[in-house]
Amino acid sequence: MDFAYTSEQEGIRQSIQSLMKDFPDEYWMARDQAHEFPMDFHDAIAKAGYLGLVIPEEYGGSGLGITEAGIALMEVAASGAAFNGASSIHLSIFGINPVVKHGSEEMRQKYLPRVVSGDLHICFGVTEPDAGTDTTRISTRAVRDGDRYIINGKKVWLTKAGDSQKVLLLTRTTPLEECKKRTDGMTLFFADLDPSAVTIRPISKMGRNAVASNEVFFDNLSVPATDLVGQEGRGFHHLLDGLNPERILGSYEGIGVGRAALNRATQYAKDRHVFGRPIGENQGIQLPLADSLARLHGAELAAQKAAWLYDTGQPCGTEANIAKFLAGEAAFQAADRAVQTHGGFGYASEYHVERYFREARLLRIAPISENLILAGLAEHVLGLPRSYGRSDGS
Repeated sequence: MDFAYTSEQEGIRQSIQSLMKDFPDEYWMARDQAHEFPMDFHDAIAKAGYLGLVIPEEYGGSGLGITEAGIALMEVAASGAAFNGASSIHLSIFGINPVVKHGSEEMRQKYLPRVVSGDLHICFGVTEPDAGTDTTRISTRAVRDGDRYIINGKKVWLTKAGDSQKVLLLTRTTPLEECKKRTDGMTLFFADLDPSAVTIRPISKMGRNAVASNEVFFDNLSVPATDLVGQEGRGFHHLLDGLNPERILGSYEGIGVGRAALNRATQYAKDRHVFGRPIGENQGIQLPLADSLARLHGAELAAQKAAWLYDTGQPCGTEANIAKFLAGEAAFQAADRAVQTHGGFGYASEYHVERYFREARLLRIAPISENLILAGLAEHVLGLPRSYGRSDGS
């Protein structure tokens, strides 16, 4: 078991750190306050080749693993970019994975090089307002009509939909009541966001405001059968190749946010003098920060293991969820303690920790809530009775 970075991984880490010097905290504060997508940052990342980290070399990517992608996204977040920075690029890095693994050769040749270059922006269309994390109950419907599908429905919480040209869209092609298994009958498309049939509305939210979250309405969207990803009716299973990496990379990003908060708090504790001495001399300040350091370190180890399992082709659902849970807790705790360390100034935008605090809260509820992770671990790992729904799957 070797925890040392390879020379290539260390090169990625240092390169990202160098690139992020051009995008300091003040840049991200301005983008967040203006609700403005960080297009120049996105383009710089694309130019450096990092959008194609996990895309195979034959399509212009680097052909690396989720481990390398995690290192890159962790350093982006740790620079102070937090989730505003990571969220603007991570869908291009991992969200395309179902297309890489299950898309037709024609689809891969047509779209993957454009994702690598940054020319093609994509979003993920899974969650629905009436289904939430019970993905099998989605109602967005795709009906075959000759060599096309007609799609109607509504999705919610689509990151950067307004800045994207394509959506990886999960639909039902067979009604739930006609399926033997709840996970059957769902079909995945890599569809155009045709403005004549798609309405996109930004959602006003607490944080990560440089990257919009949207509700999206599909009204008779016509999608060619060639945009079907994998097999009809197997969309849920194809989607899993995007969900586990999403949780693993989200963990790395959360660790990065926590590191950014901890670094700011530590420096402030050294520089801020009260009663003639730095406040960092007080154990009431230093012990919570040291505790957060330990928790972030533990979360990173969990993320490393989950990424290694995925990259070596082994089952990683349990480990991906554990990493996401630990990272969410550790990141939010570090951000909260950073605000507390700054006292009243922690509430001021100019010290940046309030932005970290608002963004760190996200990982505790998305892409899956902490309670549902724990319920899943209780059932599938500990063997306890299912605590949600009924054993018949309803």
